[in-house]
Amino acid sequence: MSIRTYVYDNLNAEERVEILKRPRVDFTAILGTVAPIVDAVATRGDAAVREYTSKFDGVDLDAVVVRVEDLPDPILDDDVREAFDVAYENIKKFHEAQKDVADVDVETMPGVRCRRVSRPIGAVGLYVPGGTAVLPSTALMLAVPAAIAGCKSVVLATPPRKDGSVVPEVLYVAKKAGVTHILKAGGAQAVAAMGHGTETCPKVDKIFGPGNQFVTAAKMTLQNSEAMVSIDMPAGPSEVLVIADKDAHPSHVAADLLSQAEHGPDSQVVLVVTPDVNLDDICAAVARQAAALPRSDITAKALGHSYAVVVPDIAAACEFSNRYAPEHLIVNVENAESLLPSLDNAGSVFLGRYTPESVGDYASGTNHVLPTYGYSRMYSGVSLDSFVKYMTVQELTKEGLDRLGPSVARMAAVEGLEAHRQAVTLRLGIE
Repeated sequence: MSIRTYVYDNLNAEERVEILKRPRVDFTAILGTVAPIVDAVATRGDAAVREYTSKFDGVDLDAVVVRVEDLPDPILDDDVREAFDVAYENIKKFHEAQKDVADVDVETMPGVRCRRVSRPIGAVGLYVPGGTAVLPSTALMLAVPAAIAGCKSVVLATPPRKDGSVVPEVLYVAKKAGVTHILKAGGAQAVAAMGHGTETCPKVDKIFGPGNQFVTAAKMTLQNSEAMVSIDMPAGPSEVLVIADKDAHPSHVAADLLSQAEHGPDSQVVLVVTPDVNLDDICAAVARQAAALPRSDITAKALGHSYAVVVPDIAAACEFSNRYAPEHLIVNVENAESLLPSLDNAGSVFLGRYTPESVGDYASGTNHVLPTYGYSRMYSGVSLDSFVKYMTVQELTKEGLDRLGPSVARMAAVEGLEAHRQAVTLRLGIE
């Protein structure tokens, strides 16, 4: 349960590049396994989904897809229901605040009006994992913004329990957030069913959600197929980078590292500290807490490819974080807010002593479906924007075309596109 340590200034250029690498996932072999499953579902629909659900999950399904309105309300303990209600309200509030902020209406010159307007994606598929851990929190993170965006068809795919039923907490969230259909399947077969559509599963236009490497491979396969479906983002194993100063409590830092290490054996956690931090205290806290975790075997494997790195100062810590581009970034330092302008690449940032990554995973209001594997350099996490697309609109008055038309006609002539030129000049009555 130990974490190896590097001193950044002692590493050569090659070693500095090497420690930024994630645990490698061999997608070539995985794609070979996933492709026949995707093809089978595309060809045989519900029958193939039933077959693979029986094979992989040990469940024989009566109905592959059920309408949420036809399912009875699940029975939950009051404290569980109240916890999910709190999370629901915070997630709803944060995502509702994102409405209409990207709509644009500007007059670029007199008589020339340009707009950008948003429209919901018509049908979306939400993948909620249920393998080593059941994640109703992911159902919240995906279903709430889908509802706010106004998506008409919302299919939630999740592995069924052994009796073929849906996890009660997932069903509670689905009902509360307006999911229309539940696909009782997981893995590549569930992703394929949503991407291609089956006799009972509506075909979706975009698929969201985290999952294991087989789910990720299926999403990648569908994105590049005749299924005509997009995905939220590339995704790999979960990860966190923690920046800590000398006053960060060792047990808090350890707990934050372990909260991601327990996700899966291929997760990675990285600790970045300055030379005045007592690493021995943090490592001792990691070992002590990890040994007591129910998922200690998984955690130990994740810690095996995790590490700590000592950098000269906090500015260097920010630079290292930007190069690593983590999914989650915890900044456990004094006056953490002052570092935000220096932080460019992270899926979600957690500032200060009292902001564990867990709050973002569950109930602060931000979304926990985030880019991993360094993709936060160029991808954002799921937001309301993920569930809408934008159309541009232009409208010219006669005055506007009189002003703009000659420039357009000249540019079309330069490019040798005569029909483009005439579409303007005929309106202006010029040659």
